[in-house]
Amino acid sequence: MNASNDRQRRLVWDLPVRLFHGLIVVCFAGAWLTSESERHALLHETLGYTLAGLIVWRLVWGLVGTRHARFGDFVTGPGAVLRYLKNVARRTPEHHVGHNPASALAIVVLLMMGLVLGASGWALQQDVGGEWVEELHELAANVFLLTAIGHVVGVLLASRMTGENLPRSMVDGLKIAPPEQAIRSSWRSVAALLLAAVLGFWVLQWRDVGAADADAAVASAGHHGPARQGGAPDGDDD
Repeated sequence: MNASNDRQRRLVWDLPVRLFHGLIVVCFAGAWLTSESERHALLHETLGYTLAGLIVWRLVWGLVGTRHARFGDFVTGPGAVLRYLKNVARRTPEHHVGHNPASALAIVVLLMMGLVLGASGWALQQDVGGEWVEELHELAANVFLLTAIGHVVGVLLASRMTGENLPRSMVDGLKIAPPEQAIRSSWRSVAALLLAAVLGFWVLQWRDVGAADADAAVASAGHHGPARQGGAPDGDDD
């Protein structure tokens, strides 16, 4: 294989993985920004449950998805992570078609913390567990945030050292790869189903709120009775 072929960009990331990546960013950022707002409690809850659901989907896709989406392709032991970080320190990072070992470690931590966030958030909503659950929820959120920041910094650093635009690859799915490492399909149908499931959940969440508000308005109107013309006081005529 010649050098020109080695530098050719080919499809590596399927569309469901790229969609998952974008939705996770939106959900966590939105949930973080609304975490202290009682007014936006439902939005916080909706985004938190969406994040947890997405992670459950990603665990399944990590077993049955395309080549570089599978955990077996990128999850490694601590030795590989240390070796990769040593090479980064020497400014000679290894090139990986899929996730590099450091990114793989960050992804595992993010997935774990996302599940903890979802479970502890549900427990808080159900008033189960007490104060320690709230502290666990906050700890998981902080670890998730710090890991995400470290992941972004690592991606930007690797992009600078290798000359490959890694953030762009998570948008268009293309990376420098030999032909045998490319995937054949972007799996648009799975991405469409994933997006439909997320949007459907959001619609159900907010439709239930609209129905509850309407019921409350009807109940309030019935309690106070019909308005009287001219604001005349209630009572017997003289």
